[in-house]
Amino acid sequence: MAVPAQDSPPPPPELVALARAYGVDTRYPGVDGRSVGARTLVAVLGALGVAAGTPEEAEAALERHRAEQRGRLLPPCVVVRQGWRTALDVPADARLHIELEEGGVWELPRGHAHWLPADLPLGRHTLKARTPEREAAAPLIVAPERLPQLPGRSWGFLAQLYSVLSERSWGMGDLGDLAELAQWAGADLGAGFVQINPLHQALPTAPADPSPYRPSSRRFADPVHLRIEAVPEFAYLTKQQRAQADELTQKAARLREEVLAHDGLIDRDAVWALKREALQLLHDVPRAPGRQAAYDAYQRREGEWLRRHALWNALAEVHGADWHHWPKGLRHPHGPQVEQAAKELADQVEFHRWLAWQVDEQLAHAQRAAEQAGMSVGLIHDLAVGAHPDGADAWALQDVLAGGMSVGAPPDAFNAHGQDWGLPPWRPDALAAAGYAPYAELLRAAARHAGALRIDHVMGLFRLWWVPENHAPTEGAYVRYDAEAMLGVLALEAHRAGTAVIGEDLGTVEPGVREELRARGILGTSVLWFERDWQQDGRILPPGGWRTGCLATLTTHDLPSTAARLSGEHVELRHRLGLLARPLGEEQAEAAAELAEWHAELTRLGFLAPGEDLSMPALYRFLRATPAELVGVWLPDLVGDPRPQNLPGTWDQYPNWRLPVADGTGGPVTLDRLAATPAPRLLSRLLAGLHARRPA
Repeated sequence: MAVPAQDSPPPPPELVALARAYGVDTRYPGVDGRSVGARTLVAVLGALGVAAGTPEEAEAALERHRAEQRGRLLPPCVVVRQGWRTALDVPADARLHIELEEGGVWELPRGHAHWLPADLPLGRHTLKARTPEREAAAPLIVAPERLPQLPGRSWGFLAQLYSVLSERSWGMGDLGDLAELAQWAGADLGAGFVQINPLHQALPTAPADPSPYRPSSRRFADPVHLRIEAVPEFAYLTKQQRAQADELTQKAARLREEVLAHDGLIDRDAVWALKREALQLLHDVPRAPGRQAAYDAYQRREGEWLRRHALWNALAEVHGADWHHWPKGLRHPHGPQVEQAAKELADQVEFHRWLAWQVDEQLAHAQRAAEQAGMSVGLIHDLAVGAHPDGADAWALQDVLAGGMSVGAPPDAFNAHGQDWGLPPWRPDALAAAGYAPYAELLRAAARHAGALRIDHVMGLFRLWWVPENHAPTEGAYVRYDAEAMLGVLALEAHRAGTAVIGEDLGTVEPGVREELRARGILGTSVLWFERDWQQDGRILPPGGWRTGCLATLTTHDLPSTAARLSGEHVELRHRLGLLARPLGEEQAEAAAELAEWHAELTRLGFLAPGEDLSMPALYRFLRATPAELVGVWLPDLVGDPRPQNLPGTWDQYPNWRLPVADGTGGPVTLDRLAATPAPRLLSRLLAGLHARRPA
């Protein structure tokens, strides 16, 4: 529910100075360059643990902050680039040495203690400083200058996995379908990648939020994506268990039939209810020694992160998904009541640990299938901006998240009311104090079974718009992050995983951000309809003017499908739902003018014959002519699906995140049928030559 904006007095100078000291911007370059109100600054600083309700409190807090800065021997965490000599602000009499991650000690010579050498090995080390009076230690992260690069140009599919059903799915697309999609796309069509929506775990209790961008946990994938029959223990069910499994399979077939034959919506809750029952059967099957050893190894690797995640899920099944309403002693992951609950719920906790292992195994299988099909990249996983405030991550990581805050976007020319996404942000100070370990662990998990990683709203590595609770989205403030540290940790984890990174950098981007991302080797995202020469008169940017380092597409999950844009159906849909800000005729005229402009440009470039209608193949010919490293094909475009998967600005008015891939008439199309249509092969021939094959 939208919160109305309230009048807020201008901030006093003491509050402005304090906010800036903590990296909180006091102005933002919106449509009117407005200042941030005092009420907002006080709330944001409060979320950073700073009391600033009066000028006196603000002045005292600023003095404490300055004293802390002057008094510390080392910063909370040091992140440097390999190959760069880095200055370190320490007392002149300090002696420094570095304990290396792989063992050994690197002594820094006396007289050079204020410089870190350029040839430090990559890794997470420990920096120690000592003076005659005191000593200190801090994590030292040495990151590569640039992230891993792609092996060459390639094209591939963009898909929402839940929407890609096969005749083997249990009512929604699963990891078995993903492996089959990758195998077909790579081996038969020559595609280099499949990019999918975030597979993060949703809140486990019904009704589940269907948005993959508001998960319970970004650290662990959702077991609803499991292919039940692919769990190895399925082959060892007893006769009685097999009968139970067969009954569940029949119910799943009816769910699938409802979606595919009766134009039903994907019912995630119903799918999970069946799969959970089936997975409980499979969990009870005794594991062979080799399987148990693999499970034990997985648990050792995941450690405390897995323990907390499994415990939260077990507690949520008892007390509900919103941990803020749990018994008081369970609202923080540490404490005697939590430990007691873990003992009482030991069986449920074990089950959720096992579920996480099963998902990890099937994710690994899907990436292997992509590699074996010859894909040069394989799977591109997607990392959401944040996690649901009621979910597992918000509970387990509350010490490094800003409680009472939500990530969003300020008002701009396209949305005068701003946006509130309902996701708690990282606290930059707490993240640094933790040595960026929670952030690094998140990246490590996301990249583990990926050929590349897409980061949603990559500008958030530099700053995020914080909206305080009970404030309107217009009443937020930008909070700065240490971009050098955030990018450095990302570079190290991507290097270790051998994973390229694509940043979603659509919309308003602060000056210098795209340049810095490009310099570090992070690709951007370019959508055909938005690529114009804004430095001149806004005309269509010709192919040669596009950037090389990007994923080029015709659309995304939040935009109209290509079929809808070419027919004007996207305007009609918004009109039917009452979402247009102008009269229908004006919107239609603008859409028609845009298509006419593209028709003329594609004809001029020779991608359309004179008199030929504007078509999807012509648009992909244009993308092929750009230097973009990746060209992404929206999977539903292959069958002319006119419906968007998500329509921003809607909730109950539109079935966001619940639609299967469908043809131009709205009839669902299975993966099996999709592979048999001529469109994929025609498109693969059109894009031939972009794909660098994976070495055998």
